[in-house]
Amino acid sequence: MNMAISEEQVKHVAKLAKLSFPQEELEEFTNQLGKIIDMVEMLEEVDTEGVPFTSNVIETVNVMREDVANPGMSRDELLKNAPESEDGFIKVPAIIDNGEAGA
Repeated sequence: MNMAISEEQVKHVAKLAKLSFPQEELEEFTNQLGKIIDMVEMLEEVDTEGVPFTSNVIETVNVMREDVANPGMSRDELLKNAPESEDGFIKVPAIIDNGEAGA
């Protein structure tokens, strides 16, 4: 069977997404992701030449309210609720260190 994705690629994607799963589930995840990739590749083979773009099959009308700008909360009031702030900004932990994903 030709695998659309390798176990090493699944481990790499899981690391980037900060996901972890037991080693014994790696083969199952690899097979599932491989099937998804195969299905997408099969869909790419469908001839859609001359098929008009369809965004929705029924006529719909936008019934949302008009987008009107309203005054927001003052920065000082907002920062009172933040655990940490610095120079008028909310301070959060770094999620990227030296170009590597991490927390």
